[in-house]
Amino acid sequence: MTPDRGRKPKPAQSRPTSRVRLRPSSDDPHEIAFFRRHREDDDGQPIPGREFLEACPPKVRATMRAALVAVATSPPKRFAGGGYWEAMKGEMSGWFEVRVNGPQRHHYRLFCRLDYEALGREKPLLVVITGLDKPFRTVLSATDYAAVRALGDEYLARNPRSLA
Repeated sequence: MTPDRGRKPKPAQSRPTSRVRLRPSSDDPHEIAFFRRHREDDDGQPIPGREFLEACPPKVRATMRAALVAVATSPPKRFAGGGYWEAMKGEMSGWFEVRVNGPQRHHYRLFCRLDYEALGREKPLLVVITGLDKPFRTVLSATDYAAVRALGDEYLARNPRSLA
């Protein structure tokens, strides 16, 4: 037998490296959670996102819930959006909104955060913080956005998180 002189040797099989995961990954499916205001910040401990969602018209509520489930299982960074899931920009960078148009062209928005740092959670969280609505062809005010950001800051201030 003569050796194969024109062939390159086969590369050694590389072994997959096992990584120890210290926290959830953005590639994982997410768990949907609702922010609950902490007793120290509001004695009634409301759940702004859930309360807003329950007050929406039935079709808007169903569409928003379906969008949340679709985004959470995708996971969020892979979800194409279809106009329902949008990353926000500027002062709202790091926020996401579920956008649904309701009856008479009224607009409904759920403001969400993705949380990979929540203690005691195996899955990353898609957290519904609050919601707002507005008439067609209007914009939310800087004060509206500041109130949303303040609730988000309250959410992130505690770990373990204050969740419903």
